[in-house]
Amino acid sequence: MKKVELLAPAGNLEKLKMAVLYGADAVYLGGEEFSLRAYAENFTLDELKAGVEFAHSKGKKVYVTINIFPHNDDLKKIPEYIKEVAGIGVDAIILSDPGILSIVKEIAPDMEIHLSTQANNTNFMSARFWHNHGVKRIILARELSLEEIREIREKTPDSLELEVFVHGAMCISYSGRCLLSNYMAGRDSNRGLCAHPCRWKYYLMEEKRPGEYYPVYENERGTFIFNSRDLCMIEHIPELVESGVSSFKIEGRMKSSFYVATVVKAYREAIDAYYEDKDNYKFDPRLLEEVCKVSHREFTTGFFFNKPGPKDQIYATSSYIREYDFVGVVQKYDKATKIATVEQRNRMYKGEEIEVVNPKGNFFVQKIEWMKNADGEDIDVAPHPQMTVYMPMKEDVEEFAMLRRKSSPNK
Repeated sequence: MKKVELLAPAGNLEKLKMAVLYGADAVYLGGEEFSLRAYAENFTLDELKAGVEFAHSKGKKVYVTINIFPHNDDLKKIPEYIKEVAGIGVDAIILSDPGILSIVKEIAPDMEIHLSTQANNTNFMSARFWHNHGVKRIILARELSLEEIREIREKTPDSLELEVFVHGAMCISYSGRCLLSNYMAGRDSNRGLCAHPCRWKYYLMEEKRPGEYYPVYENERGTFIFNSRDLCMIEHIPELVESGVSSFKIEGRMKSSFYVATVVKAYREAIDAYYEDKDNYKFDPRLLEEVCKVSHREFTTGFFFNKPGPKDQIYATSSYIREYDFVGVVQKYDKATKIATVEQRNRMYKGEEIEVVNPKGNFFVQKIEWMKNADGEDIDVAPHPQMTVYMPMKEDVEEFAMLRRKSSPNK
């Protein structure tokens, strides 16, 4: 059996590099247009070229999203954009619209095509249809159970790959086909502009009592009736692999580098451990602890085992759980002196305890014994965003190693 692919989000060039170095087999990203994450930083064509070169140098792949549902005006620019993307050498285009599919086949006939989850593929006949029209991979709708996925796998050609989301935010609408944002904020979720009204606070108002708002849920904070828990399937690698899917996808092009690297690393270790000894595989709970160290909501297994119920929603708050801070990333390291050059990401202090995470292996814990600024002056605190800091390391570190600390209300 071919090893399942681990596919990570890349909202910008740094996130792409972090995803690749921390264990992703491939990344997916959007350009400045035609992507369903219009508010992510996204990639210029020059940045896309640099990202593809970096990923390919590490033996990894890059998939570009052109997965909006285009209006007529959008179609004027898409052919030229496809030509430019294909010329850069991306490995696949992710799309959801049959019109864009036709353009890709005309402009770049050798390009691998993946069907976005926005196309809502939920059955084997639909999967066959798209495969017959040139689609290499189907990104299945989130609303499928493992049993349904297994049946789709059994009733489609082996040459068709199946991809599923395994981690990240869940939409309350049908695989993102939501009209709330368009109606309430004038921002079309199907053109990359979702305002996320599913996370807003809601009250009930009776028609003849304007201005009198009643909590839908008896709580002084209101209620978040559309607010789903985050998907997390890291404890269920065997079931996912055995369902026949080809790729595990992590959601999060708008998440931080810290989020991407941490989640990718945890899933990488879980997947590798499963393939090393399938018969005796046992999930390491440490990996669940790791994914809980990034900003997240409470977790759910979504539709994989059964349809979500009341316990899969969060009613009291739309806030994230944040127990750790990302405080720095290593830019350079001198093995002879054990001094690291660190780019600060959050205020950090001399004497405080941090965890240092390399792309591979376990993290280690140390205190910041001393710090110097870019001028070589001793400092007790690194207060400025992205300032350069020098500090000693207890163990050897690699470029792009992350520094994190347990959150404190006083920091």
